[in-house]
Amino acid sequence: QMQLVESGGGLVQAGGSLRLSCTASTRTFNRYAMGWFRQFPGKEREFVAAISFTGGSTSYADSVKGRFTVSRDNAKKTIYLEMNSLKPEDTAVYYCAADPINPIIPTTARDSYDYWGQGTQVTVSS
Repeated sequence: QMQLVESGGGLVQAGGSLRLSCTASTRTFNRYAMGWFRQFPGKEREFVAAISFTGGSTSYADSVKGRFTVSRDNAKKTIYLEMNSLKPEDTAVYYCAADPINPIIPTTARDSYDYWGQGTQVTVSS
């Protein structure tokens, strides 16, 4: 059973930056594609970004493309989400997740991700 722990959320002004981290407990971390999702109040969790098991392939939601960057450090069993040019509409709880099924080509499908972190709040003030 993999455990994922996110950190790095907080309050930032519009136009600012934050970097989220997600660290896994499993030694087989480098076999999983990893993803970031976010959830707005009263809404379903939505895809933000994903990265393949080697880090060689990434995918982004259109709403964050060009502003967010996902990366990973397999030696540290950690993925990152660098968020720049933040907007108030980016305010949400951000979750990391692990996908054991599609390690090579990261998927945007929430149902493919078996393991989830507890989430970290990101608030962007205008």
